[in-house]
Amino acid sequence: MGFWRAWRERRLLERVAIADELWARLRQRLPILDGLSAAEDTWLREHCVLFLAEKRLTLLQGLELDDGDRLLLAAQALLPLLHLPEAALYPNVREIVVYPDAFVSPQRHRDEGGLEHEWDEERDGEAWDRGQVVLAWPGIQASGGWEAYNLVIHEFAHLLDLLAGGLCNGQPPLHEGMPQAAWTGALQGAYDDLNRQLDADPDAQTVLDPYAAESPEEFFAVACEYFFSAPDLLGEHYPAVYGQLQQLFRQDPRSRLAASLASMQQPTPPGSEARTPI
Repeated sequence: MGFWRAWRERRLLERVAIADELWARLRQRLPILDGLSAAEDTWLREHCVLFLAEKRLTLLQGLELDDGDRLLLAAQALLPLLHLPEAALYPNVREIVVYPDAFVSPQRHRDEGGLEHEWDEERDGEAWDRGQVVLAWPGIQASGGWEAYNLVIHEFAHLLDLLAGGLCNGQPPLHEGMPQAAWTGALQGAYDDLNRQLDADPDAQTVLDPYAAESPEEFFAVACEYFFSAPDLLGEHYPAVYGQLQQLFRQDPRSRLAASLASMQQPTPPGSEARTPI
């Protein structure tokens, strides 16, 4: 990070702060943040301020978001970056476009015979190599729990993928000491296993969302979703993939899930209300 950028960010954080009450409400809305350390919580809180100040947020078709809604988006996008200072704030993202509902996206594909096919497809999210992320607001709202779904993390995982030479292929930049062969072997093996199951039975009840079988880049994005929102499932059924993502993100969400479950099992003090999603 350059000196002037660090200076600007420090000045911004001196002027702008997230109110304690607002941050507490956000933490209630996002169970996947349970178990963060005090240092991680502080990092996330400060970088939400920086993220929302730096990225252009475009709301379409009359959609309106309040401060809590904007934090809901930012915190989920930034959770994977807790220990990735080199990717902090996603340098390849300029704009986040939010629709009030699923949107229609024109698709184009050239088959092996050279014939080009075009069609319209309804989608909840897309990540573009031109620096834009497109999201549907209901998908953002539905994300943040331990239900093996997170639209925000899925789409921003594609942006991490693109940091390695501008190609989206399931091969994000790896840290020193992470052999490429181990990464490729773990993810390719799981990807092939998922495709074998679906080839045998297209309606098979697979552990991972069948969409992960679409391509290596979609497998990576779905695996990231599960790593942060269903780490117990991913760790149990694809431990090699979990291990690689644990090294990549320098996080262990399984420990946070355990902390979250433990907090839910605590007896409610007399006179207080149990925590419910907002």
